[in-house]
Amino acid sequence: MNKAILREKDEQVLYLIVEDYLKHGKPVGSRQIAQKSDFKVSPATVRNIMAKLVINDFLYQPHTSAGRVPTDRGLRFYVNYLFEEASLGRRSLEIPSREWGISTDDFDKLFSATSKLLSDSSDNMGFVISPRISHLDFKHLRLIKVSEEKVMILLVTTSSLVLNQVVETRHYFTQTELDRASSYVNQNFGGKSLHYVRDYLIKEIPQYRLKMEDTMAKLTKLLRAYFSQDEDDNQIFLQGASKLLEKSDFFDMKGLNTLFRRFEEKTKLAKLLSDVISLDRVKVLIGSELDIPDISNCSLILSHYGYDHQVLGSLGIIGPKRIPYKKIIPLVDSIAKHLSHTISYR
Repeated sequence: MNKAILREKDEQVLYLIVEDYLKHGKPVGSRQIAQKSDFKVSPATVRNIMAKLVINDFLYQPHTSAGRVPTDRGLRFYVNYLFEEASLGRRSLEIPSREWGISTDDFDKLFSATSKLLSDSSDNMGFVISPRISHLDFKHLRLIKVSEEKVMILLVTTSSLVLNQVVETRHYFTQTELDRASSYVNQNFGGKSLHYVRDYLIKEIPQYRLKMEDTMAKLTKLLRAYFSQDEDDNQIFLQGASKLLEKSDFFDMKGLNTLFRRFEEKTKLAKLLSDVISLDRVKVLIGSELDIPDISNCSLILSHYGYDHQVLGSLGIIGPKRIPYKKIIPLVDSIAKHLSHTISYR
């Protein structure tokens, strides 16, 4: 967005209009803004500024006799303004001070509790996309034969979280072979990830021709099978769908039904949200920026979590475009930092 087309007064008027609309949800008139502004301007001057903002697609007028409502571009200006003011130290985005109290040794419970916390704290839908297990650093691994074609990977992460996953394989293993492979991995790769182990074995397998060759080769095949399965294994944890139903006046029903159909297709939704993970601390997508057909009345506020050196997944809020960004942005940021700390430093 080219801010050069806006003067300081234009920006102040636009900011006040968006603030009023987010709070009350009604078209905003020039007289309301003239009464609120810190600078002395007449309603006529405000009307001229509003007309300019309409021409430049920051506002629109829903009815001839009505006030103005911010467009997606107007909301984007507002959100960018919040970030800019915070980065310059002129305005702080208030970070919630409460203790989150998210603590569990079970990954599913951890992510379910986090998504519920996001939902309860924002009064919207909260989500967490789980990491791929292969990217987590572990301190202990155990391979357990479940059946002729299935092996369970039991992993204790460096932060003492416990998780497991069953891998389907066409290669026959005895439990003795799996124990030997587990012992080798634990002795040589503690503090690393399965991704690292797989890459190392593929590169170094020739040196095992005279020692444990068969077991190491089969372990490499098992990890390859696991990674093939893991590529499609992002899981999404959603809480708070009922809160969106309570905001039906914020959405058209067709868009709301489309949104809920996407929630039912959790794998596709996880892939969609994973695609917008970035290294930005918090990312905000508004309306048409989501690029999701038929859902133009939503905003997505998300952040990533993980280790200091690696993004593992994302979490955030899904709600209407008319959402209290000043509250939600620092809320998502704070919970993401807490989850990162929980995973990394328990």
